[in-house]
Amino acid sequence: MQPSPRLLILTFLILISIQVAQVIPEGAEDGWRVFSSAPDSEGRCICTVVAPQQTLCSRDARTKQLRQLLEKVQNMTQSIEVLDRRTQRDLQYVEKMETQMRGLETKFKQVEENHKAHLSRQFQALKSKMDELMPLIPVLEQYRADAKLVLQFKEEVRNLSSVLAELQEEIGAYDYEELQSRVTNLEERLRACMQKLACGKLTGISNPLTVKTSGSRFGAWMTDPATPEGDTTVYYMDGYHNNRFVRVYKSLQNFMNADNFTVHRLPHPWSGTGQVVYNRTLYFNKYQSHIIIRFYIPSERLLTQRSLPYAGYNNMYPYSWGGHSDIDLMVDESGLWAVYATNQNAGNIVISKLDLTTLEVLQSWNTGYPKRSAGEAFMICGTLYMTNSHLGGAKVYYSYNTNTSTYEYTDIQFHNQYSHISMLDYNPKDRALYAWNNGHQVLYNVTLFHIIKSDEL
Repeated sequence: MQPSPRLLILTFLILISIQVAQVIPEGAEDGWRVFSSAPDSEGRCICTVVAPQQTLCSRDARTKQLRQLLEKVQNMTQSIEVLDRRTQRDLQYVEKMETQMRGLETKFKQVEENHKAHLSRQFQALKSKMDELMPLIPVLEQYRADAKLVLQFKEEVRNLSSVLAELQEEIGAYDYEELQSRVTNLEERLRACMQKLACGKLTGISNPLTVKTSGSRFGAWMTDPATPEGDTTVYYMDGYHNNRFVRVYKSLQNFMNADNFTVHRLPHPWSGTGQVVYNRTLYFNKYQSHIIIRFYIPSERLLTQRSLPYAGYNNMYPYSWGGHSDIDLMVDESGLWAVYATNQNAGNIVISKLDLTTLEVLQSWNTGYPKRSAGEAFMICGTLYMTNSHLGGAKVYYSYNTNTSTYEYTDIQFHNQYSHISMLDYNPKDRALYAWNNGHQVLYNVTLFHIIKSDEL
């Protein structure tokens, strides 16, 4: 059955509304959200913010959208011309039917007046035919109204095409290289602003969320901070030594609700629970050595291995819980880090920034905090935070800022629900702490603090 012209017109109007809506930018609700603000002792405004998703502007998007919209309007104009011709043809047909119906109506009245002179059968046949044709009269009136509406719609589309063409000419008048330069500059400024606002000082840790209970007392689990938004692939490594099998779950939901996973075999067993995944590549400490290995999981290929100079290993300088946790690898907003201790630094923690590809040490900082006194540690925005214990009652007790090469003692409480943390790592994409707590896989949200200075706006 053919759809009515009125339905087709409504469909075209909806299409235009959708296309115009695609040119309009997203609402302001996707911008920065301020949790709280207050002046400090020097009168500076201190704000706690949550940054929006870090998306980049597409180049020359407006011109492309306008061109696409103009093409769609031109296509609709052609479709309207076809609709107009069909409507006019149908209108002529219905008008012809109207003439026939009016003639039948007159004839019917004559028959009705003289029905006694005609056979009952002929009268009933004529009456039945008339009953079938009578509903077509309002259809005729509707066709006439639709024909007027189509003409009006054609005029509106013609005006819209003209406006879009003028707008496209106006945009095209600008120098493209100048526009591209301005867009690139804007992208760089936005990226720098996002980096500043995404980072901050740790001021609080939420109550734990237990995702799953599985595995042994010790282990590591994580997601990849370098994957696109929405990718929640889970990497699961049970135990702290002499194991070489990594489980991969397709999503966090799959990890929580099922035991459906793939297994990848490492070329060497790992040591400790300080592994990290970045861009589908696993970084881990080779068992009974100070060698760091870079292993690409999808192809199960060893990409790089390099010794970490002077780093203690094989339970020489572990965290307070032991478990061959001498070398702890971490990823934050600025890249890959290694946390360990050396004889040269008297068993105190050393922080080294590593190259993601070559694993070379780019820069190191010697702290005065004994590695064996730390329960666990994690890195946020270039600052290392350490807990004073792996047991119940633990808190974040010490921090070292590599940006300023300074340290401070802190007092940030967090709930150690299952009383034995053997892994605690920060994910910069989720802005959350991943923990392995006595056979439970746990998440903590964090609150970061940032002072917005006038030269950063």
